[in-house]
Amino acid sequence: MSATLPTILDNAPVALRHPRLRAQFEITAASVTGFRAALDGLDFTEIHTPKIVGSATESGANVFGIDYFGQSAYLAQSPQFFKQALVGVFERVYEVGPVFRAEPHDTARHLAQYTSLDAELGYITDHREVMAVLRQAIAGMLASVAERAGQAVALLEAEIPEVPDEIPAIHFVDAQELLAKHTAEDPRGEPDLAPAHERWLSEWAMRTYGSEFLYVTGYPMVKRPFYTHPDPARPASSNSFDLLFRGLELVTGGQRLHRYSDYVSALAARGEDVQTYQDYLAVFAHGMPPHGGFAIGLERWTARLLGVSNIRQTTLFPRDLHRLNP
Repeated sequence: MSATLPTILDNAPVALRHPRLRAQFEITAASVTGFRAALDGLDFTEIHTPKIVGSATESGANVFGIDYFGQSAYLAQSPQFFKQALVGVFERVYEVGPVFRAEPHDTARHLAQYTSLDAELGYITDHREVMAVLRQAIAGMLASVAERAGQAVALLEAEIPEVPDEIPAIHFVDAQELLAKHTAEDPRGEPDLAPAHERWLSEWAMRTYGSEFLYVTGYPMVKRPFYTHPDPARPASSNSFDLLFRGLELVTGGQRLHRYSDYVSALAARGEDVQTYQDYLAVFAHGMPPHGGFAIGLERWTARLLGVSNIRQTTLFPRDLHRLNP
């Protein structure tokens, strides 16, 4: 197609009729079907949680405030609090739904509204069990794309990856050591990976393991949400992970705190007002099993799968810093 991306987005109701544009979203739909089928097969229950909430979900992130019949409320940044609470009801839950982030990013990888594929499971030992479930979800999504959207894949000449039986993993500290040894930058001491580092590690995983997927585990606690469980052996590190796919972070997940006293301590350490989270904390006051989960950004998933550089190309009617129509 010769039309520019802004022209396509401005005229989306008509532009999406083009076979190549429509094909992207056939692959997206097949991916969601595969996600649901994989988790249904693992005895998960699908849930539907509120998108209007009374407090911020992710401390530190910007939120969209709204007037809710005279009360202050927010558009939900994630279903995190609800899916954790419902682990105590159903043990294993998942949701497919919109989330909202009022962060002023004007990049090719960020949106103000996107679709999140969330899952949470109870009675785990640590984050590695969550990683195993995520691997099965990804495999199910790809199998569904092959089965249900084969013509779209062929039309777009997309390369569908294989998912290893066990996705390779590297600890955050070890990843930084590798980067310091083999690249021009020394990222040691930094609490996160830069996009260039994610790309290098993905290339390293492909060379070393033949895998387009790589888990990076043990991110520093200072870069994870307050509900993240620390590594008992290395308290400065977390029992969490990112899944890198073709050079980009695709999924974030990990083990959560599950004891009431640990939540109170974690919030106090970050200077958060415990009263703001009383409804959430009440869940843990009544006892919760060790649990964890993950979230996949659907539009980012499709973009990486198809090798698309801008996430807006794989988003129906995107919402970002500058776009509110159509």
